[in-house]
Amino acid sequence: MLPLCLAALTLGADPAPYPYPDTPPLTPPYVAEKRLPSIFTPKQRMIAKVADLALPGAGKPAPCGSYLWQPSYELDFELRGPTREYVPQPGDIVLSADGSVFWKLMHNLAGTSHPTHSMIVFAYPDGSMGILEAGPHDTLKCRTMEALPHMLSYENEGRVWVRRRAVPLTAEESARLTEFALATNLRKFALGRLARQLTPIRSRGPLRTAFVGKPHGLERESYFCSELVCEACVYAGLMNPCTTRPSATYPRDLFMDRSLNPYLNRHLKLAPCWDPPARWTSTACGCAK
Repeated sequence: MLPLCLAALTLGADPAPYPYPDTPPLTPPYVAEKRLPSIFTPKQRMIAKVADLALPGAGKPAPCGSYLWQPSYELDFELRGPTREYVPQPGDIVLSADGSVFWKLMHNLAGTSHPTHSMIVFAYPDGSMGILEAGPHDTLKCRTMEALPHMLSYENEGRVWVRRRAVPLTAEESARLTEFALATNLRKFALGRLARQLTPIRSRGPLRTAFVGKPHGLERESYFCSELVCEACVYAGLMNPCTTRPSATYPRDLFMDRSLNPYLNRHLKLAPCWDPPARWTSTACGCAK
């Protein structure tokens, strides 16, 4: 009987307290916090993405240099020398291609391909160069950011090209571009309208593009990236409002100056007002991506 009583007392007894150390720090043992995989925390992931953007005053690093290689309509990895220094100017169109398999697939399903991002340079009221993009780095807002730090962030993920404005903007055109950029900052990314590009009811088609997808200026509450670039150009007087089709235009159309869409192939020509696309890197050597 005695052994059974002792066993019962042992099992029912309170657990022994944690033996805290006798000397400071008198702290309990560290237990790692259990975290859900990032796929189950989309809000936290989005907050982190936004915090990583080159927003004004965020202090994101600027590139050690800024160079353009020789222009070419080729979407390859070759760096064609010699280089020349590049200083962003209002109206320059920047395009990029990262390694995202998802976005490459989505663009392929829509009948296009790389590049998958497009943005436009503008001047902040203080004269510094900013860049306007819808949904930078898979975020859900249109954003104005510091130009070169933002371009560096895309170089770290893949390739960056610049279609430099060959005809500098007038003061009025630049002011209009700035007005548009600041007005559309923090508007929504047009996720629904972008998704419709994968369906038969999209604004891009062999015949329908002549009649739909026209500019809306500041009337829209949301934009996708190439749509925002075209709307900005129309608002600033850089593209023809009668023939431009922002919601039917993809980044590849802006890169190539030609399109599989017959209407865009006839009307969307950035040259000669913009130079052909030139690869941008933060170094003048061939070690860039």
